[in-house]
Amino acid sequence: MSCLVSRTGRELQRYDEGRRLVVGCIPYRYKSGDDGTVNDELEVLVITSQKGQGMMFPKGGWELDESVEEAASRESLEEAGVRGHVECELGRWNFRSKRHGSFYEGYMFPLLVEEQLDLWPEKNVRRRIWMTVNEAREVCQHWWMKEALDRLVDRLNPRRHQQEQNVPFCSLS
Repeated sequence: MSCLVSRTGRELQRYDEGRRLVVGCIPYRYKSGDDGTVNDELEVLVITSQKGQGMMFPKGGWELDESVEEAASRESLEEAGVRGHVECELGRWNFRSKRHGSFYEGYMFPLLVEEQLDLWPEKNVRRRIWMTVNEAREVCQHWWMKEALDRLVDRLNPRRHQQEQNVPFCSLS
């Protein structure tokens, strides 16, 4: 059973040279057919912002008592209600918050979804929607998350060929 309460407060929040460190995931899966077979069509999970004004991938503060991968996994559980394998970092981005005007450093990871929960901590303040990569690129409100999505797509295309040849790929789980 998971904790059904999101972490709050900024006492444990990580900062680097005045920038708040945030971590996010792009939850993904391969679409299943009606017959239960899995095909090559990639789907990603986007969520609404807490205010419901835009769509994005799960992300939030990286805290002092957790690794960057643990923070990414926690944010995906709290905001989108999914669990899975956090894979190798997609990159780091520096950006300025439009709402707060402060600077952030964001880390993004792919999360291969293994479980989607019916109840999760932010179910009452967010909607989650599975969509194609192109749909997600259109609706995502953050430029840096769109870049992370492009990196994920680039990474997964060669990954399919590596798996066919039994060549290992990077996974942190």
